[in-house]
Amino acid sequence: MVVAAGRGTRLGGGTPKQFRPIAGVPMLLRALRPFVSHPDVAHTVVVLPPDDAEAPPDWLRPLVGGTLSTAPGGAERGDSVAAGLARLPAACATVLVHDAARPFVDRDTIDQVIARARAGLGAVAAVPLGDTLKRADEDRSIRGTVSRTGLWRAQTPQGFPRALLEAAYAAARRDGYRGTDDAELVERCGGRVEVVPDRSWNLKVTTADDLLLAELLAARTP
Repeated sequence: MVVAAGRGTRLGGGTPKQFRPIAGVPMLLRALRPFVSHPDVAHTVVVLPPDDAEAPPDWLRPLVGGTLSTAPGGAERGDSVAAGLARLPAACATVLVHDAARPFVDRDTIDQVIARARAGLGAVAAVPLGDTLKRADEDRSIRGTVSRTGLWRAQTPQGFPRALLEAAYAAARRDGYRGTDDAELVERCGGRVEVVPDRSWNLKVTTADDLLLAELLAARTP
């Protein structure tokens, strides 16, 4: 599934960021293409703001039907993922979750995430941290340097056996717990999750600077 139900307020502007164009192509469409064209992806659910799920944008409407469907998102990202899970056909035993704000996912990354999820594991596309990390107080005074050994920046897609992800969400609902990503919920209920080395250009567009980088990447990416 591709989660696209947020409003992207940090980016500014009146249009939800997932609908903003990057080199003339809507961000969501760029994020969708690698999945809808993948031979091992049987069905794709796009989780949208409720009004857009009912009446998709003109550029998305021709794709809806058959192997692509929409679902209305919820107040939080976890609510949106749960809504997408509920809309997936029962035959889908492996689930990938991808953020619409990551428009440059690589086919090889998708392949590796699928392979691990099919083997019964959770899998997270991730990049090892390369920067020096500093811990600072509220006044921005540095209080120490954090070792980056073993630290990875989690990205998407994240993939799981469907039963494992559904159990993780059921446990989170029962406990009133909200994680920062799907893998955290799976980790919390004892599931094994591995990192899949990803490309740094699979960036998440959050700010105006990110959008500028995305435009530059689009100029160099087919």
